[in-house]
Amino acid sequence: MSEPLNLEEFEPIARERLDAGVYDYYAGGADDEITVAANRSAFQQIALRYRVLVDVSAIETSCEVFGARLDWPVILAPTALHKMAHPDGEAATARAAAASATLQTLSSISSIALEDVAAAAPGGRRWFQLYHFGDRAVSEALIRRASEAGYEAIVLTVDAPRLGRRERDFRHEVVIPPGIDPVHFTVDPRTVTGEDQPLATYIDQPYLTWDDLAWIRAASSLPVLIKGVVRADDAKRALDAGVAGLWVSNHGGRQLDTSIPTARALPEVAEAAAGQVPVIVDGGVRRGTDVLKGLALGADLVAIGRPQLWGLAAGGEEGVARVLSLLRDELTLAMALAGCRSIAEIGADLLA
Repeated sequence: MSEPLNLEEFEPIARERLDAGVYDYYAGGADDEITVAANRSAFQQIALRYRVLVDVSAIETSCEVFGARLDWPVILAPTALHKMAHPDGEAATARAAAASATLQTLSSISSIALEDVAAAAPGGRRWFQLYHFGDRAVSEALIRRASEAGYEAIVLTVDAPRLGRRERDFRHEVVIPPGIDPVHFTVDPRTVTGEDQPLATYIDQPYLTWDDLAWIRAASSLPVLIKGVVRADDAKRALDAGVAGLWVSNHGGRQLDTSIPTARALPEVAEAAAGQVPVIVDGGVRRGTDVLKGLALGADLVAIGRPQLWGLAAGGEEGVARVLSLLRDELTLAMALAGCRSIAEIGADLLA
């Protein structure tokens, strides 16, 4: 196959190179995977009303989050066990992200320790995603480790009281290969199937409530964002609880199937946030025009999940860097064609 020209073209290369079970583990969603498809189609169905006769000879993509500048408004969403995609795992992803001036969100289910990921790309920017593993001391220790290693925020996933029913995992067992471990906790057995979900012991959070936000916030001085918000009332309650950011996500369609697509949920969450905290969105983002639409719908940052894994499987660090380069070029072009010279000029008036 020729070199990919867009993010979608990385997936078939990754599928060819990955074990079938690993590919399905990464690609799969819950039940009929309606939400997986709906996330993508929701962005595709939004039409853009572009401006004309604007001097777009210079395009500025930088933005500000938590008082710090980012070169562009795309970040990497947390995704699990990168070593199953490539031997260099999250370290390769971190290096590519740093070289591309892209903020990385490291998953709790990382196959490389959070300190080692930070050391692999010392100039990079990164947040740490937290699943509360049920043992408060373990979670607090991870938060402290992230703070000491230079992570800039904690992202608490709140949409996983139980793991969704992912039927691809019933059909293809995923055997975590020897030498690859979710290093922040121990998994036994090492086979992931529909009936046997060893990760569920650590990821299922049926007891997690709004009351837990207080001790999670108190565990470090880092800002705490919550990931998995799709409703305005939850967004407002989060603000009342002192949350520093709202991440609109339905877990890539991997939790509750037929959930509202994130592009449709985003406007009401952004309205509820009212500019008080940054709003992030993920789910189905594959094009620079999707990023433009996400920003126009009210997001401050747009995150990509699976495409980083496809890039990693296809070409390691270079594959991830290529994914980010393509998306950045597409965003810059989309902004120019829409008549937007800066991120500040992207607004709801662009949406039909």
